[in-house]
Amino acid sequence: MFNKIKTLLTSKSIDFRTVHHRPTRTSEESALARGEELSIGGKALILKIDDSFKIFVLSASKKINSSAIKKYFHAKKIRFATKEELLKLTGLEPGAIPPFGRPLINLDLYLDNSIVRNTRIAFNAGSLTDSIIMSVKDYLILTQPEIFDFSK
Repeated sequence: MFNKIKTLLTSKSIDFRTVHHRPTRTSEESALARGEELSIGGKALILKIDDSFKIFVLSASKKINSSAIKKYFHAKKIRFATKEELLKLTGLEPGAIPPFGRPLINLDLYLDNSIVRNTRIAFNAGSLTDSIIMSVKDYLILTQPEIFDFSK
């Protein structure tokens, strides 16, 4: 996945930098390893909304507001994907999911406004040891996410 992301960014002439670091399990560990503020981190979560999976990206300094997502989708049920479901959907382990939908991950992508307020986004790029940092402007152009408020 790391190489797919780098190839995609390079093919679109998007500036980015990579950081290879020790394995990180939390957003706080990732921010320290990257030398970036926690709020710059893009935390990608896969949730099951009623019967379909979707990717939600919010600032690593925020928590997800499940009720805002439920309301937005008029959903009855909402839950996090299990480790097994993540593996089946993405081929990746928890914490390694990059903030991309199609064409890299075949899921709809939703972005919280906490990301839009930043100038940069940093994220684990398919592994717990490789991160990418790029401009939010380029990220938005590339990913074309649906944007709404779902953090607290």
